[in-house]
Amino acid sequence: MAKKYILTIDEGTTSARAILFNHDGMPVSIAQNEFNQYYPYPGWIEQDPKEIWATTTEVINKCKKQAGVDDDDILAVGITNQRETCVVWDKETGVPVYNAIVWGDNRQEIVDGYNAMRADGYEEVLKEKTGLVCDPEFSALKVKWILDNVEETRYRAKQGELYYGNIDCWILWNLTRGKAHKTDYSNASRTALFNIKTLDWDQELLDKFDIPREMMPEVCDSMGNFGEVHMGTTFQKPLPITAILGDQMAATFGQACFEEGDCKMTFGTAGVFDSIIGNEPKKSESGLLTSIAWGIDGKITYLFEGVVMNSGSTIQYLRDEMRFLEGTSDSEFFAKKAKMPRGTAYFLPMFSGVGAPYWDANAKGALFGLTRGIDKNDIILAALDSLGYQTRDMVDATMRDTGKPITILKIDGGAAKNDLIAQFNADICGIDVDRPTSVEMTAAGAAFMAGLAVDFWTSFDDIKKARESEKIFKPEMPEAQKEKLYAGWMNCINTLKVWGEGTQEIRKKYGDD
Repeated sequence: MAKKYILTIDEGTTSARAILFNHDGMPVSIAQNEFNQYYPYPGWIEQDPKEIWATTTEVINKCKKQAGVDDDDILAVGITNQRETCVVWDKETGVPVYNAIVWGDNRQEIVDGYNAMRADGYEEVLKEKTGLVCDPEFSALKVKWILDNVEETRYRAKQGELYYGNIDCWILWNLTRGKAHKTDYSNASRTALFNIKTLDWDQELLDKFDIPREMMPEVCDSMGNFGEVHMGTTFQKPLPITAILGDQMAATFGQACFEEGDCKMTFGTAGVFDSIIGNEPKKSESGLLTSIAWGIDGKITYLFEGVVMNSGSTIQYLRDEMRFLEGTSDSEFFAKKAKMPRGTAYFLPMFSGVGAPYWDANAKGALFGLTRGIDKNDIILAALDSLGYQTRDMVDATMRDTGKPITILKIDGGAAKNDLIAQFNADICGIDVDRPTSVEMTAAGAAFMAGLAVDFWTSFDDIKKARESEKIFKPEMPEAQKEKLYAGWMNCINTLKVWGEGTQEIRKKYGDD
């Protein structure tokens, strides 16, 4: 019998990937191409949806070709994606009316819009309905910005001529040649427009943001029938699309975090911590978000989530903007050459504002403790350690919310390959850190779910068996040293908040020019 595979289309923030997984849950072929990021003004981040789709078709063809796999060998397709990035397009022609506005976009109009909602006391309403906070990461005000600023789009949207969707929805619509305008519960729960209790687009929120319901996609279980791929140059067979999951929910599923209390940290472009909380939504009192992990056979699983805007992108910053590194993989080598002890300098990579659990879009990144003795190696070490401090922020917040200890944290994402980062996470959090054999957990999660839908795998136990540990990092740092370092980090966070408040006051007094 010929070998069979599941194909995952993994739409990241900076690249599109296609990955074929075998029955052991291992990637047998990976193709990846980057697409452009556009920064028209300070804080703005945009992408070309047409380029994203073209890049996607390129990597699918490349992935199949390099593995010698044809469509008869592929049982199903799963999609996972950067979540809050939004696209508005013509439902007949498929032409986007504007660039995709990326989840990390921090344009001032949107920041001010959420600040105004918070000042009006509306954040509690948003939390109650969506589990989210007033932050520019989420899709609602991005969609509103497009409707407000692109000529005739609001009128056309009300006439039913336009579709809105995040990247999963855009890719699905193109894969099916316009036959499916759908999303799943995990992606819908990140829009700030979806009620995670009623499991429907919330009319009050649609009215609040002035977004016509006619634009909105159908929301479905994460595992199910999303349609079939269109036959053409990329596919020669109508393969079923059987799973859609937001990237962090896919990583959570891929890490086999199925039980209440299971948690993972993904070190991607952003750093995202997720902890399963069960089949009922719970409100965080510690600055975490409540989102839908997935829906399977009508059963909803919820999670707490903490997002920091810059994680792996911190290392890219050291490489691209600071020119400290030739490649991101060099970071561990140079960090180990640092001369100053940890805690001398702190690097806060808040390039797009402070995320969970503090949520301050006004604050920006900083380097604390700078002296003439600090060299580039010390800064690189401080930057790598920032990933651990941010993990600790969210581990502590989760334990406060649940009242239960966390004893093991599963990690994935590109930066998880760095032993220094993995060990410092174990040390500063005081818990075991479990790194899997393959850190491609986001793509694996979408593949596992798509494969379950077609009986390629038959149970969650099969997924647990497929997810193998490569190494367990155990905490080695003395308790007093750990707490002293973290106290230094918190001192920096509190100082950054003051700077952010001051910056806001300066803007109010003198304007943006």
